[in-house]
Amino acid sequence: MSRVERLENGLLVALEERDYPGVAFQFLLPAGAVNEPFPGASTLLEGWLWKGAGGLDAEGLAGALDALGVRRGSGAGLEYTAFSAAFLPEVLEEVFRLYALLLTEPWLKGEDLPAVKSVALQALRAQEDQPARKLFSELRKRVFRSPHGRDPLGEEEAIRGATPEALREDFARRYTPEGAILAVAGGVDWGRLRGALEPLLAWRGEGVGYPTPELSEPSRLLLKRPTAQVQIGLAYKDVGPEDPGFYAARLALEALSGGMASRLFTEVREKRGLVYAVSAFPAGVKGQGLLMAYAGTTPERAGETLKVLREEVERLSEGITEDEFQRAKVGLKTALVLADESVRSRAASMARDLFMLGRVRPLSEIEGALEALTLEGVNAHLQAHPYRDPWVGLLGEVDDVS
Repeated sequence: MSRVERLENGLLVALEERDYPGVAFQFLLPAGAVNEPFPGASTLLEGWLWKGAGGLDAEGLAGALDALGVRRGSGAGLEYTAFSAAFLPEVLEEVFRLYALLLTEPWLKGEDLPAVKSVALQALRAQEDQPARKLFSELRKRVFRSPHGRDPLGEEEAIRGATPEALREDFARRYTPEGAILAVAGGVDWGRLRGALEPLLAWRGEGVGYPTPELSEPSRLLLKRPTAQVQIGLAYKDVGPEDPGFYAARLALEALSGGMASRLFTEVREKRGLVYAVSAFPAGVKGQGLLMAYAGTTPERAGETLKVLREEVERLSEGITEDEFQRAKVGLKTALVLADESVRSRAASMARDLFMLGRVRPLSEIEGALEALTLEGVNAHLQAHPYRDPWVGLLGEVDDVS
């Protein structure tokens, strides 16, 4: 079981103690594209932080963490900025001391910002060479009326115009313990973790809120690009993890796109040879579920591919078979077991649960919910919640197709 407590400064901390030789954490900061003052602010702040803190410059910070054997990552996303790390228990206190420096004593020097902007602009331009990512970035903008359609990479003009003063003000406003989540899993007990977090108690701030998701009316998007392939994207309203039908929807998604025996792979790729890639995946936000489907094909077969892709997603309302049900159930259970073996994965899922649900789901609860699913129950959910009226996106050298 997980222990969850709120520290004196407002930081929400969760620990799942395990008999495991390592420790991992996922740190979610309430600074994402949905609540940033201009497009790209969250990405710039995350990169700028690593340029120095306390008495350590960028090289000193990296060297100190490397010397401790910390495997780490960070990045700004749609709803929050995430910092993750995995390390041995004996360096716990020093690891959190260093991360506390990032939050309480960041340098945020103006002379370091141009290099951070350069990296952010390169990432933004690189998206033009990733047509599938570009398509879904633009499609999300059509799906949401609210800021949930923003791309965390930002926009070139806003990034270029960002000033150190504006970003420092934004850091003070959004990088706060109130609204932040720290999830820890592995070989450490609560008493020791609580002691290691003492440096973070100097971190203060009231925090900011999040906008409510608001969907637009379904529409079509055509992005003309001189590419050899056509990218097709669909977006459907779906239930979120707070909905009683969430597990039924996830099992149906596994039947639709969970492997080489799934419907999309079998019907769209293997039987008809329409695509080189096809998939469906959850893409919701807090308060609004979303299912997206993707196919990459040739201009000549774009119309047929779009038609078959839609048919297969929407045919779920007719129900899945007993064979599909059993195969999908095994697939989800296997994924759960494999995720359970990694403390990094567990810390990430704990943090996500706290953000989405306000609590941590025990693995036994998820396993029990999957075990309780029946074919009749899944099909009843699909009939009551059909996938219909999608947002449709096309990118490539192609005219709009039906």
